Amino acid sequence: MPLLSALRLNMTNAPGAGHAERYRAALAMASYADANGVTAIGCEEHHLAATGWLPAPLMMAAAVAGCTTDIRISVNALLVPLYDPVRLAEDIAVLDQLSAGRVSFVAGIGYRPEEYHAVGKDFRRRGRLMDECLQVLLKSWGDEPFEYHGRMIDVTPKPYTKPHPMFFIGGMSTAAARRAARFGLPFSPPMPMPEIEATYREELARNGRQGFVFSPENGNTVTHLTTDPEATWARCGRYFLHEATEYSSWAVPEVPRPNEAPTATIDEMRASTKIEVLTPEELVAQCRAGRSGVTLHPLIGGLPLDDGWESLRLLVEKVLPALAP
Repeated sequence: MPLLSALRLNMTNAPGAGHAERYRAALAMASYADANGVTAIGCEEHHLAATGWLPAPLMMAAAVAGCTTDIRISVNALLVPLYDPVRLAEDIAVLDQLSAGRVSFVAGIGYRPEEYHAVGKDFRRRGRLMDECLQVLLKSWGDEPFEYHGRMIDVTPKPYTKPHPMFFIGGMSTAAARRAARFGLPFSPPMPMPEIEATYREELARNGRQGFVFSPENGNTVTHLTTDPEATWARCGRYFLHEATEYSSWAVPEVPRPNEAPTATIDEMRASTKIEVLTPEELVAQCRAGRSGVTLHPLIGGLPLDDGWESLRLLVEKVLPALAP
C-alpha cells in the first residue's frame, strides 16, 4: 500500500514574529506537495493563540485549493459551534465547488471557553449549538427549502459533492460518538479509542444508521525529516517546543486529548510522542515494517523555512520513491 503522506499547516509561529512570509511559504509548499505525490494537506482551527495558530481554516483551505489540483485538503478540526450555521453552510459549499470536492472536515466542538467568548457564543450551550449547526448544514445542502427561524430559505450554491461534502464528527467523548451515530455521520477520534468506537457502533445500530470510524494510527504525532537528527534537535528543538508549550497550556483536566504529556523542556519534548525527528532511511524502514502514514509539520512553531523545506524535500526525494510500487 502506498504511504499516506500529509502536511500539517496550522501556521503556528514564534511569538511576536511576522506571518506574511510564512503564509506564502505554506502555499508554495502545498503546490510542491501536490505536484510530487503527497496525499493530503491538513488545516486546523484555534483562536486567541500567542503563536498565531490558524484561526481561519476555511480561508486557508480555499487558498490551498487555489494553488493545487489533486491533493486532498482536510480541516481538522473545524469548530462548528463558533459559526453562524447558514454562513458556514454557504462557505463550505463554495469551498467544495472551488476544490471540486477535494476538501473534507472534522466537525469539532472545542474545549476552550475563551474561544466561545471571542465570538459571542455561550460555552455552556456548546452541545446544543453543535446539534443546531449540524442540522442546518445538512438541510442547507439538501435539494429542498427548509424553515429557519420561522421563514423558508433555500441556501445556494449547493455543494459540488453529493449529497454533501465529506465530513466527520470529531471528539474523544461518549457524547461525540453518540452525536455522530445520531446524525448518521462517520466518527473521527484523533487516535484509536476502542471503547468510544464501540459506543459509536452500538448507537449506530440502535438508531438504524450506518457509518464508519476513521482515526490516524499515530494520533497527532508529527514527523520532521532530516539527515542529522541530533543537530536538528539542537537547532530546532525550541521551535517544536513553542507550539507544544502553548498546546499544553490549554489542557483541561476533564477533557482528554491525544499525546498529552509534560513538554516544558526540549528533553521532555523528545521523550513525548508529539514529534519524532527521523532520517529518511529510518522512516522508510518503519514503513516497510508496516507503518502506513506520516504527517510532516514543516512550519511548526516558527521553524526556519529552510528546515521546513528540507523536511518536505526529503519526503519527496528520498522516502516516496523508495516506497513506490
